[in-house]
Amino acid sequence: MAVYTQVSAEEMGALLARYDAGELVSAKGIAEGVENSNYLVDTTRDRFILTLYEKRVDAADLPFFMALLDHLADAGLPVPRALKDRAGVQITSVADRPACLIEFLTGVSVSHPTAAQAHAAGVALGRMHAALGSFTQERPNSLGPEGWRDLAARCGGDLDAILPGLSARVAEELALLEAEWPHHLPRSVIHADLFPDNVLMLGDDVTGIIDFYFACTEIRAWDVAVTHAAWCFENDGTGFHPDRAAALIGGYDESFGLSEEERAAFPLLARGAALRFLLTRAWDWLNTPADALVTRKDPLAFLRRLDFYAGATSQELGL
Repeated sequence: MAVYTQVSAEEMGALLARYDAGELVSAKGIAEGVENSNYLVDTTRDRFILTLYEKRVDAADLPFFMALLDHLADAGLPVPRALKDRAGVQITSVADRPACLIEFLTGVSVSHPTAAQAHAAGVALGRMHAALGSFTQERPNSLGPEGWRDLAARCGGDLDAILPGLSARVAEELALLEAEWPHHLPRSVIHADLFPDNVLMLGDDVTGIIDFYFACTEIRAWDVAVTHAAWCFENDGTGFHPDRAAALIGGYDESFGLSEEERAAFPLLARGAALRFLLTRAWDWLNTPADALVTRKDPLAFLRRLDFYAGATSQELGL
């Protein structure tokens, strides 16, 4: 989450007047994340999240995301729905941006998860994959293997401004992944961004799964690899935690499970996960506006993960 677009109290009040949501008490911009503008909105009736869609989120994709959230909520997953206004509209406009007023879920995002919390995240991911088996809509993954080379090209030689030699390292990894990527593995709609800051917890219990705006149709086990890369290291990419890794995979196996073929491909999928976030973080690092209320995230944290995965065995990864 982040704030790129400022919303006045008058605009916020006019928006709330279209809903049965009470009157505005306060609204605070949320600085975490890099994709959309987000506000924590308190009213005389309840608390909500207002999201304005910017940057990579295409307004044409919003009906897909809303249908996905509704499907998972109907299946009993702790997923926040976008509210409908009195006219039955979910996707509205605020400050000339597509926007949604979204349910607020209790819980906090952990910054240093324990093994028990990683286990709970694995269980939740497996439950989500099980529920998505009956979701029939599809959305291409613009940040999957087919998009990595284009993103690397757009970063260009500026990658070496982040770290000398980074451009050559990325090119080397791209060539390997393009040659060996396991396109034959089972596919479904996936979350594709299940970092700890997109999971709400109370103690060791998952109370919310949020930010589905990278959700897409992709290799399902890659979603597990993304989650593994997000949960099993120190935030700077050092200090791999094998206990978290084993707990995460164990939780996923309890609620859904990896096949032997998926396990065999997992180290390569994890390298792809690390490269994807290295590239998008590098792009954001190089292009985030100076006046944006947003915290840039270090791309080198995922270079360190990539280097780890390049030398790791399935057993070392908790499989």
